[in-house]
Amino acid sequence: MAKVLYVTDLDGTLLKSDETTSEYTNKTINALIEKGMIFSYATARSYYTSHKVAKGLKLSVPVINYNGTMITDTDGSMILKNFFGEEIKDVIKELLKNDIYPIVYSFINSAEKFSYNFEKSSEGLKEFILTRRDERSRNVCSDEELIDGEIFHITCIDEKEKLEPLFEKFKEKYHCLCYVDFYSKRQWLEIMPETVSKGYAVTQLKEYLGCDKVVVFGDAGNDKDMFSVADECYAVENAVEDLKKIATGVIGNNNADGVAKFLEKNAEF
Repeated sequence: MAKVLYVTDLDGTLLKSDETTSEYTNKTINALIEKGMIFSYATARSYYTSHKVAKGLKLSVPVINYNGTMITDTDGSMILKNFFGEEIKDVIKELLKNDIYPIVYSFINSAEKFSYNFEKSSEGLKEFILTRRDERSRNVCSDEELIDGEIFHITCIDEKEKLEPLFEKFKEKYHCLCYVDFYSKRQWLEIMPETVSKGYAVTQLKEYLGCDKVVVFGDAGNDKDMFSVADECYAVENAVEDLKKIATGVIGNNNADGVAKFLEKNAEF
């Protein structure tokens, strides 16, 4: 029998709209993992926040964070990282020239940080920052401080008409995502190194674990490349239409335990 890797997106897919996993989902998936199912997730979240929202799951294999920038082991240590070069500092300066103040994710003195200028941030970015403040938070006062350290991810939340031109400008050189966030309904622009994607990371995780087949689940545009490398790909009922069009099938929505119910009936191990 083929060794199958199951990978799910979190927000809007495995997580309910209140950013939690249900008791049914936890019980079902944990029981399947105990029986031998190889199960992981791929998310735009950091390990720090994804580990908290998925705390009910007893995962035994590495997970994919920051849309594929990192593959992180169960203890939080990095197995793989893919960071920017020095040229990304010019991109950040271009954002600032256009009055877009981003969150810049980086490692400074070996510690993970997300840096921002709260005073100059958009209302949408301020809302997001207030939900994510922890020991990684770094509120800066100068533009120069935003470009400190080894940078690996940039998040902008602002008006569509401000973000789309920059998406068009940078998308050929970097892996860029421009979309409306599932929870806040705000316009986001994420900028990552060119080779970074959930799909690339899923392929790496498949090889790392020695699996023969990959089955994935998702709901949004940043799941498309993950769908493209999978043997089977399932969109939840609440997914965007573009994702449903390329899916192997459509399953129950995120608030109805769609992923867990599918796995309960179909998981191979």
